[in-house]
Amino acid sequence: MSTRNLIKLFKPESVAVIGASNRPYAVGTVVMRNLLEGGFLGPVMPVNPARKAVAGVLAYADVESLPITPEMAIICTPPATIPSIIDDLGRKGTHAVICLTAGLNGVIDSASGRKVIDLVYEKTRALDIRILGPNCVGALVPGINLNASFAHVPAKPGKIAFVSQSGALCTAVLDWARAHDVGFSHFLSLGDKIDVDFADVIDYLGTDPGTRAILLYIESVRNGRKFISAARSASRNKPIIVIKSGRAAEGAKAAASHTGALAGLDEVYDTVIRRAGMLRVCNIGELFSAVETLARAKPLTGEALAIMTNGGGIGVMAVDDLIAAGGKLTQLQEQTLTALNAVLPVNWSGANPVDIIGDAPGARYKAAADILTKAPGVDALLAMHAPVATASPTDAAQAIINAAKQANCNVLTSWVGGEAVAPARRMFTQAGVPTYETPSHAVGAFMHMVNYRRNLEMLMETPPSAPEEFAPDTERARAIVKRVLARENGMMTEPEAKAVLVAYDIPTVETYVAEDPQSAARYAEEIGFPVVIKILSEDISHKSDVGGVALNLKTPEAVTQAAENMLAMIAKKRPDAQVQGFSVQAMASRPGAHELIIGVFSDVIFGPVILFGQGGTEVEVVKDSAMALPPLNMNLARDMINRTRISRLLAGYRSRPAVDMDKLCLTLMKVSQMVIDLPEILELDINPLWSDENGVLALDARIRVAPNDDGARQLAIRPYPQQLEEYFETASGHRVLLRPIRPEDEPRHHEFISRLTPEDIRFRFFGLVKSLPHSEMAKLTQIDYDREMAFIATGVDKHIRHETLGVVRTVTDANNQTAEFAVVVRSDLKGEGMGRKLLSKMIEYCQARGTKVMKGEVLSINHRMLNLASALGFSITPLENEDGIKGVSLDLTALPAVKA
Repeated sequence: MSTRNLIKLFKPESVAVIGASNRPYAVGTVVMRNLLEGGFLGPVMPVNPARKAVAGVLAYADVESLPITPEMAIICTPPATIPSIIDDLGRKGTHAVICLTAGLNGVIDSASGRKVIDLVYEKTRALDIRILGPNCVGALVPGINLNASFAHVPAKPGKIAFVSQSGALCTAVLDWARAHDVGFSHFLSLGDKIDVDFADVIDYLGTDPGTRAILLYIESVRNGRKFISAARSASRNKPIIVIKSGRAAEGAKAAASHTGALAGLDEVYDTVIRRAGMLRVCNIGELFSAVETLARAKPLTGEALAIMTNGGGIGVMAVDDLIAAGGKLTQLQEQTLTALNAVLPVNWSGANPVDIIGDAPGARYKAAADILTKAPGVDALLAMHAPVATASPTDAAQAIINAAKQANCNVLTSWVGGEAVAPARRMFTQAGVPTYETPSHAVGAFMHMVNYRRNLEMLMETPPSAPEEFAPDTERARAIVKRVLARENGMMTEPEAKAVLVAYDIPTVETYVAEDPQSAARYAEEIGFPVVIKILSEDISHKSDVGGVALNLKTPEAVTQAAENMLAMIAKKRPDAQVQGFSVQAMASRPGAHELIIGVFSDVIFGPVILFGQGGTEVEVVKDSAMALPPLNMNLARDMINRTRISRLLAGYRSRPAVDMDKLCLTLMKVSQMVIDLPEILELDINPLWSDENGVLALDARIRVAPNDDGARQLAIRPYPQQLEEYFETASGHRVLLRPIRPEDEPRHHEFISRLTPEDIRFRFFGLVKSLPHSEMAKLTQIDYDREMAFIATGVDKHIRHETLGVVRTVTDANNQTAEFAVVVRSDLKGEGMGRKLLSKMIEYCQARGTKVMKGEVLSINHRMLNLASALGFSITPLENEDGIKGVSLDLTALPAVKA
């Protein structure tokens, strides 16, 4: 993640155009025209050795001849010329380039024999030059009159940022936006993304005060962890709405597991977008419809919609669309119905949707809207109007505009029709009230708000603590993995796979390995009948498909016969398969248990993905599954289950009891931990997994492994860094655990802050804070370990067990240059050495990850903190224009090296 030098790309004070031209329709000609006609206020310097002037501006023969160093250069010359131009710009001191030229990947540099695109990438990195593109349309920043592009029309100024991988889509969206009077804070074409990518731009725009919402058109992502980290950070502050191309099914790739066949690239992106708190839409119209709503709307406090209409038909259509989309219709309370009775005709609908009758004048709209927007249980109001000869659509529109100004909830509108309602729609747009052409579009916009709210809530929801007694036998599991890695296909036998599950405390049916039919019968007698036997072969993934499973065998003779039949069947259907023997297990019986599947597969971009759904042999036909990224907590596991159709059956129905949901969620968490601990797992299937009111039982398991040197780095979301845990003894002998903070620490963190004195609260927050709301506390406890860190001191001794005693935290900039820190210890535990230990641990951590500087701000009267900072080597200086505050700073590069 890096925003280094991006300000020079998007807020340059001077621009050079390499390849500027006077030739009609040339890219260099269009770029010069756009820069000049756009009104860019800084110097524009065309570079063209064959021209004295371009577009009336003095031209220069080469980069070296430029009178000043351009903050940003736009390159529109042929591919072969670009490596030397990058060298020239580096010598000149330029650190930002937009490369519009296409085809760099297909051109070989004559001097080195290498691809031009590879040379450009290496040179820009060595010279600290940020490059947008190549093969892009450019960048438009209307707020500073910058049109550094060859777009055919300019962008209007606005508060929305649009970032696209596709140049063709950029020009189409510009056309669409101008026709719909939509403006932009930034309009960026990324092109081939050899340097500046989605994550960099999201980091930059996420902190840009002029950007209210971020729109992304994504074809592909190269660095999954970097992308998710940036998106999770920015989406807490502003909406990020995504169009991801490739929704159409591509067909399941060949895979050795049901999970692999169920998994598709598009579903993985859906999972990523949801986990990062973003919102996905299907097309351009829906994209800007979502922005229209999210950028102008108040945050929803609930999900219930009230509908008001002058026509029953469009009201019914809106309800149908709402329910089909998973929305909720407000149930109006008695006092609301009574209030409506007083202002509406006697023949009004008497329920939600509120049909105020076709001849409704503006006054009736206003009276009903005033009641509904303040009614309990109404989280948003959709006001609709169909044109009639007996009422004015503009009067009704003005009434809703006036009501919306005093509303306690969001107000959306849909004036249905054509010419008759066009003036009313313009009124809504000018007044900043979201308006939509059809009830379906309006409901869709409301559901965007709902889904965005759900995604953010999931991003910030406090999970319950997982049971502490879960302690997997990782060494046993790693020994099995190491043994199987020596095999060519990396496929575990069923007993080996089940042994890994047992190591992670996942209940399984005990399984024995028999070499031949006679051994299988002897094992069956030891186990007790009835039994199940299955073929053991590293070459056969789906045993049922080749007759490799026999159930409910009740005698030794039946076992022997079934095993011999299997061998004959496999010799016929899979003569290439090597058979190692048979697995033998008791015929388990759990009447009423649900057959489920838990699986893992590895995505090339986002790493391991966990799958849950309806299991059994028909799993690929039923296709009822949901995905999630590890690490999982109890809430994420439950959300994953709830996104499947079978979840409604798992909740219980008729005489069938609900399953033990906690044990099912915990099983998903155990699989998540397994994936983190054993990065060699390439694919995993637990199918079927029985689940009922008594818990879970794995009947069959399949695991395939492969060498993996990346470890936890392959995960798209960095897991809890357990290796950073450390025990410490305080001055008075208390045993304390120093560890990274976890989301489930939120309740104890509230308690911790409540036990700080007013003075300590002022020292920490620079003001009196009585309590922090959940949204703020979630930001403190649910951190992204890739870009921030918080270590807490938690009690180990009985009388302070699990209590939060102190905390130190840092937030590091996207370039990993500077980490801002804060530290506080519980007021009744001062003098124990805890503050010094916490801050020392953070210094060591920041130094190990390559951060250059730690800094903080301290009130001048906080002498204890200033003395601690001084003792640990921080320099202390007064802050300019900040009376009573001092800055403390530590150069980490000057300290002795620590082991990373």
